[in-house]
Amino acid sequence: MSAAPSSRADVPPEPADANALAVNVWPTGAHRDEQGVLRLGGIEATTLRDRFGTPLYVLDEDEVRAHARRALEAFRSAAGAHGAQARVYYAGKAFLSTEVVRWVTDEGLAVDVCTGGELAVALAAGADPARLGFHGNNKSVAELERAVEVGVGSIVIDSLIELERLAAIVERRDASQAVLLRVNSGVHAETHDFLATAHEDQKFGFALEDAAAAVARIREIDGLVFVGLHCHIGSQIFGTAGFRESAARVVELHAELLAGGDIPVLNLGGGFGIAYRAEDDPTPIEELASGIADAVAQECAVRGIPVPSLAFEPGRAIVGQAGVTLYEVGTVKPVRVDETLTRLYVSVDGGMSDNARPALYGAQYSARLASRTSDAAPALVRVVGKHCESGDIVVDAEHLPGDVAPGDLLAVPATGAYCVSLSSNYNHVPRPPVVALRGGEARVIVRGETVDDLLARDAGLTVLTEGRTAMPVLSERSEPK
Repeated sequence: MSAAPSSRADVPPEPADANALAVNVWPTGAHRDEQGVLRLGGIEATTLRDRFGTPLYVLDEDEVRAHARRALEAFRSAAGAHGAQARVYYAGKAFLSTEVVRWVTDEGLAVDVCTGGELAVALAAGADPARLGFHGNNKSVAELERAVEVGVGSIVIDSLIELERLAAIVERRDASQAVLLRVNSGVHAETHDFLATAHEDQKFGFALEDAAAAVARIREIDGLVFVGLHCHIGSQIFGTAGFRESAARVVELHAELLAGGDIPVLNLGGGFGIAYRAEDDPTPIEELASGIADAVAQECAVRGIPVPSLAFEPGRAIVGQAGVTLYEVGTVKPVRVDETLTRLYVSVDGGMSDNARPALYGAQYSARLASRTSDAAPALVRVVGKHCESGDIVVDAEHLPGDVAPGDLLAVPATGAYCVSLSSNYNHVPRPPVVALRGGEARVIVRGETVDDLLARDAGLTVLTEGRTAMPVLSERSEPK
């Protein structure tokens, strides 16, 4: 993996105060105390470091719940204005644990899963199977069997092969299963190519011209109930233009398919963007909801058909801003970029193993000192990880106080989505724990790994009868802090 270095155009403007927290990026309750220490959920970042070590994923439970409530209200209100109902799905791929499933379902959201593992987590959390949607372009027979067995609310069919697999399962079980058909509207979201999922040259869904035949086949199968179309145009999307164009194309297909029977649901996906840096300006969820619902209603009115129930998948917009990752600075090194520009490389004790997005997508993040403030002049820095990889970049370009030094605690905001989900053991680095904050209390909701955990998976080690390795090792996280 590698990431291209920033050009000067990519460098954010130098801030008036390199200690300030941009309100559009950080969790609502984040602030600095009188000593300049960052507080998250009412707890000092330094206290979290002392208790749980670093790197550390921190997740504000109240923030997640608030975003879930806001999204549900926005879409229900927008759909209700046109006499329709709305369902909002939490995207399990953004970040999934049994605790988070309980939070979002408590707040009225359904849950979207795309693998047998995600399904297992949702069920273990006590989620109502009828309020689960099952996505994925290559669901195995075993995964489909399990989904039908537990009574998953809907399965999104992604291919003809999957359709026939599911047909065989419902026939064998004498079961009934609601399904949607994923279609590609051909609308390319204004986002990174790997995040744009509705253009035709990609692995998901059916082309619009192939959808009618697939729906006809679904309707031939006694055990399958066709309930609607599904379309997802991408992720980290600002604005409603792409959704409006996509809605026009999908509603046209929806109207044509009504000749064969009722179609109660239209799922228009989501992938709504969040702010990762101060200059980002995501569209408010209420504006997105009303814009999309209005577009669907307008297209339905033109065709003289009723507005179906609408479903949405906000994605990172529910959990992204609620997350902050804490790191400890290990080394600081000035690097001369050219005759007029020097960049300070700040190395931290994590990296691409806990946040792969900068290496995968060139994703941009921001950072702030968390253990103190400083009056030092801002310096252009690149925050990098400890991995043996030149593309191991956490924050590509940021301004921090120029006296940033080893031992400082660094906080990277907006890491609630996809960082835990994409984490790895690259270079045999254990994955960090996830700590949830609420009411001034912190608790581990996903345990961190240790070196012992990594070695336990190595089948080449000699194992003693006590079940321990022949050469016990001291876990990094068992060392006193």
